[in-house]
Amino acid sequence: MKLKTEGSPRGPEANLEVRPEESWNHDDLEHCRGADSTPGKPAVNGEAGGGEPHICRVCGDKATGYHFNVMTCEGCKGFFRRAMKRNARLRCPFRKGTCEITQKTRRQCQACRLRKCLESGMRKEMIMSDAAVEQRRALIRKKRERIGTQPLGAKGLTEEQWAMIRELMDAQMKTFDTTFAHFKNFRLPEVLSSGHELPESPQTPLGEEATKWSKIREDLSSLKVVSLQLRGEDGSIWNYKPPAEGSGKEIFSLLPHMADMSTYMFKGIINFAKVISHFRDLPIEDQISLLKGAAFELCQLRFNTVFNAETGTWECGRLSYCLEDPAGGFQQLLLEPMLKFHYMLKELRLREEEYVLMQAISLFSPDRPGVVQRSVVDQLQERFAIALKAYIEYHRPQPGHRFLFLKIMARLTELRSINAQHTQRLLRIHDIHPFATPLMQELFSISDA
Repeated sequence: MKLKTEGSPRGPEANLEVRPEESWNHDDLEHCRGADSTPGKPAVNGEAGGGEPHICRVCGDKATGYHFNVMTCEGCKGFFRRAMKRNARLRCPFRKGTCEITQKTRRQCQACRLRKCLESGMRKEMIMSDAAVEQRRALIRKKRERIGTQPLGAKGLTEEQWAMIRELMDAQMKTFDTTFAHFKNFRLPEVLSSGHELPESPQTPLGEEATKWSKIREDLSSLKVVSLQLRGEDGSIWNYKPPAEGSGKEIFSLLPHMADMSTYMFKGIINFAKVISHFRDLPIEDQISLLKGAAFELCQLRFNTVFNAETGTWECGRLSYCLEDPAGGFQQLLLEPMLKFHYMLKELRLREEEYVLMQAISLFSPDRPGVVQRSVVDQLQERFAIALKAYIEYHRPQPGHRFLFLKIMARLTELRSINAQHTQRLLRIHDIHPFATPLMQELFSISDA
C-alpha cells in the first residue's frame, strides 16, 4: 500500500511516500528532506539543479517542493489544504476575481489565491484525512527510529528465513520440557546419609594397569562437583551431595540417574529433528548419522538455556544440578572444558531464536560419520548459518554485538571438540562399569559385548 502525500505546516518530515513493504536504508533519509512531495515527482529542497531556487507557481515565493501536484511554497501549501478542508465559499473583496497574487499580496484576497492554486494544477483529491496524516507521521517516526538503530546496510530477514526460524521454535516448544515432568522415572542415587550402603564398587580387572582406574576417576572428575536436589510435590526436598573425601568410586551411584536424564534429553532431540521438514526430507541413513553425531551437542545447548551462571545451577523444574565449590574455587572448575563451555556460552546472553538456530547448525553437519548426501546437508547448514547472521544483524544492531555471530560459531567449534572427548570418556567408563541405556548405546555405537 502506498499512502498519498499531503502538506503539513510542520515542514520537512511530511514529504515521504510511505511504503511499509519496503525496507529502509540510508538513502531514505535523503527522501525525507523536502515537504509533501507528489508521488511520481522527485523531492526537492527548494533549489534547482544549478543552485537557483525553485519558485512557487502560486505566489512566486521560494518553493520547497511539489505539494498536491504543484511546485509551491510552504505558505501556499498550507493555505490550499485549509481552504479545501473548510469547503468555504470565498469571494473576492475587490469584486474583480483577477487579483494579482504575489508574496506580498497573497494574504489580501483568499478567493483569488485559491483560484490561482487551482489554475496552477493543485488537486483537492490529494488531501489526506487527519487520521491518515497522523498514521503516516507515526510510520515516519517508527522508520526513522529504525534507521537510527540499524547499521548501514542491515536488512531484515527473508520470508524463507523467518519460516525456518518459526519451524525451529515450534519444534523446540513441542520437544523441550524445562519442567522435566518425567523425573519420577529417573533412577535416583542412594542417599548416602540415610544409612544405605554404597553400591558395590567395580574392581579393576586383574592384570590391568593401575593407570586405567586412574583414568576412569579422571573421567568422572566433573561429577565430583555436581550435587542434585529434588523438590517433591509435597514440598519436601531430597539432596544428593558427593562426599568431599572418598576414593571416587562412590560417584558410580550417580551414573544411573545421569543415564536416565541423558536418555530423556536424547528422546527430545530426536523428536526435535523429526519436526524439521528439511531433516525429514533426508534419507533415513543420513538422519541416523546426523542424530548420532549431534545428539550430545544439542543436549548441551538445551541445558545451557536452563543454566544459571550466577549460582552455577542447572534449574530443571523440580530437579536442580548445582556445582559445588571445591577447595580450589571456580577457577579450578573452569579447567573442565564442559563447565567452561556453559559459562562462556551463557555470557553471550542469547535469545531463544539464536539457541534453536545453533541447534540446527550443529544438527546439519555434513562431516558426521556415515553421512551420504554431504553437499545437501552442507547447503542446509549454510542456510541456517546465514539466517543466524541475518537475525543477529537485524535484532542486535548495537556495536557491542558486531562479533556475536563469530563468537557463536567459535562456541560450536568448542562444543564439537568436547563432544569427541565426552564420547571417549563414556566408552571408557561403560567398559568397566556398564550403565548406558539402550538408546545411549545406539547413539554412541556401544556394542553389547
